[in-house]
Amino acid sequence: MADAREAALNLLKWYRDAGVDEAIGEAPCDWSRLGGPAALTFEAEEEEVFAAPRREAPSLPPQPVARAQPSAPLDAAALSACEIAREAPDLASLEAALAGFEGCPLKKTAKHLCFARGNPNARLMLIGEAPGRDEDLDGRPFVGRAGRLLDKMLAAIGLTEADAYITNVVYWRPPGNRTPTPQEVEACKPFLERQIELIAPAVLVLLGGAAAKQMLGTDEGIMKLRGKWRSYPSAGGAIKTIATLHPAFLLRTPAAKRQAWRDLLMIKAALDERQVSP
Repeated sequence: MADAREAALNLLKWYRDAGVDEAIGEAPCDWSRLGGPAALTFEAEEEEVFAAPRREAPSLPPQPVARAQPSAPLDAAALSACEIAREAPDLASLEAALAGFEGCPLKKTAKHLCFARGNPNARLMLIGEAPGRDEDLDGRPFVGRAGRLLDKMLAAIGLTEADAYITNVVYWRPPGNRTPTPQEVEACKPFLERQIELIAPAVLVLLGGAAAKQMLGTDEGIMKLRGKWRSYPSAGGAIKTIATLHPAFLLRTPAAKRQAWRDLLMIKAALDERQVSP
């Protein structure tokens, strides 16, 4: 009995470290019984990040929800997204169209659509990578620990949520906070591009390496990308754009706040300059 309990605890630890932090189904299910005793054959490894199985567990019945697949191939989903996004005359219509869009597989495992927060008339627009657990529960981007730090970063240069419009590259939480796949990014991209057109910000800030790479079309790391002004081509005209460190990275690496502060001062100077420009 003690061995079974220890094995079960190791299995739960493995799930936790793999990013499985909440249930998707409505009712609990004892997967260990479905797989038989061998399904709980795990041993703790102090040196490893998570417990490793002694032998391969038997295959479990397929779970459509957990293995959510896109309703259409990438090209068809992206084409559909382009057509839908292009027809949205305003942000409310765009959000409603996105809520009914079935081309991104992340929608099937997320609880809520995280469209945006902040002021749609703001001159500053910030784009992160993807919603996390707190955002998925709340239905708004950047409301967890990283979001609270982002608010403090904006406050440090005299800005509040009323002075910024905040969104992400993808609008639904990837399971376990994993990195969005290229397919998921491409499915959401037309909506983001239309969102940028409708906001028409004076300054665009890309939060973190993932958002910067995807928006700028580069493979360079964030340390090379940050702190440099670039131009983002939009239908309404080129937008002054800068990449900076993601607040979640700053929570893990406080020493990097010095670099983020330099970026924030550049953003403030750009906003001040455009404020007084004719």
